Amino acid sequence: MQLPRGATVAVADGHILHLFRNSGDEANPTLDSVPVGKGGGEGGGAGGHHPTGSDNPDDKHGAEEGFAAEVADLLNRQVLNGDIAELVIIAAPRTLGELRKHYHKALSAKLMAEIAKDLTGHGTQDIEKAIAAA
Repeated sequence: MQLPRGATVAVADGHILHLFRNSGDEANPTLDSVPVGKGGGEGGGAGGHHPTGSDNPDDKHGAEEGFAAEVADLLNRQVLNGDIAELVIIAAPRTLGELRKHYHKALSAKLMAEIAKDLTGHGTQDIEKAIAAA
């Protein structure tokens, strides 16, 4: 898949969100980090959610679901404000499933692709390869 210049790429898992914007051309994307924005926690988290540290899997999944809802809300607001014209979401499969529950109709219209893969700990080259392969 080719990524248009200016397209936004959101990379998320259950507690980390990274946003990128393509400053390159469609065939040769260059992903530049974009601040998460208002409500985003330090270190790329959205809404300041962090893992609970609990060994209870239900607590962990509840925190991940809440985080995914906050990520979707952030992306919905950016789409509605006109800050995102085209969007690719790369997320861990469980997170992607939860994100989908919260997409606004306007976000769905801007969504170019979803990639069910956890790339939050990977560099931009790996993200660019995943997009190219999609």
